[in-house]
Amino acid sequence: MKFASEFRDPKLARALLSAIAEKADAIGATREKPVHIMEICGGHTHSIFRYGLDKLIHEGIEFIHGPGCPVCVLPRARVDECIELAERPEVIFTTFGDAMRVPGSTKSLIQAKADGADIRMVYSPLDALELARRNPDREVVFFGLGFETTTPSTALAIQQAAREGLPNFTVFCNHITVPEPIKALLDDPYMMLDGFIGPGHVSMVIGIHPYDFIAQDYGKPIVVAGFEPTDLLQSVLMVLTQIEQGQPRVENQYGRVVPENGNPVSLAAIEDVYEKRPSFEWRGLGEIDASGLRIRPAYRAYDAEEKFGIGYAVGRREVPEVEGCACGQVMTGRIKPTQCPQFGKGCTPETALGALMVSSEGACAAYWQYGGARSAAE
Repeated sequence: MKFASEFRDPKLARALLSAIAEKADAIGATREKPVHIMEICGGHTHSIFRYGLDKLIHEGIEFIHGPGCPVCVLPRARVDECIELAERPEVIFTTFGDAMRVPGSTKSLIQAKADGADIRMVYSPLDALELARRNPDREVVFFGLGFETTTPSTALAIQQAAREGLPNFTVFCNHITVPEPIKALLDDPYMMLDGFIGPGHVSMVIGIHPYDFIAQDYGKPIVVAGFEPTDLLQSVLMVLTQIEQGQPRVENQYGRVVPENGNPVSLAAIEDVYEKRPSFEWRGLGEIDASGLRIRPAYRAYDAEEKFGIGYAVGRREVPEVEGCACGQVMTGRIKPTQCPQFGKGCTPETALGALMVSSEGACAAYWQYGGARSAAE
């Protein structure tokens, strides 16, 4: 398969693994004193386990799984608010499929759908726009969720709704941004991080310079990476090379997809439609300043928070985590999923207590599916 098979070449992978081992030995990385590299993106986490890179790589390299799954970092309160919106008789609630099974405090969206709420899975906010056109007597709400990767498409849908003057289309905006939680992690004195593998899809939109502060202010290397096994191995080698040289910087391994300065059309749409929230709550990380986006006043007619009086428009709701569930510690890389007391016991894909077990980018799902943890738990 062209443009994929060449990045899964076993011979190249073996050469990269050998080069990583030499570099790790050169900088004194050992099992007892490993180099901690955080892959920010949940897609990278799944690739690492799918291809067994965690088992093949030098024992002195430890992958730390970061908060790069937008569904996973969503607080339970926001899921509860989605369900409240969806259960209004006048509402057709639309969402990407990844959010359907995320548990709130009493149920998930898929359970609310089974109870009779009109909840529909869509592949694009444009699908939600079309539903609004076809159902002028219903309120169509789109669950705007995700990092900078999905933010532009929601912005373009809002712009289109404004051009058409659609009165029955709104967005429940939960879009979040990547740089701010990285800073929060780096400011945590208990975090042991030596470098980062940067998110490929997010960087396709924002470019590589929003990460400059990681190298300049914190002295940590970061390499924006692709998702194939040799992409990730080459990125690890680049991080180790920076550590050896003592010259932390931002590098772009994924140059075939990621432009240095991002996508100007996407960035313009984001700037037009959104503004920064003063703060936003992240599961496991708490409130992080300027880490969420809200719809600008010029597009207020398309803001579900304002129209339905929900979410941050009326104040943040406190919903405690499930007792014994360590999602926050897993999300911030403090522990591995298998160290959570609920993993494989109270929390499985069928009885998930947290989004990390049901999301396609969740670290717990990766361990369950690829890491041999399922058989161990059973």
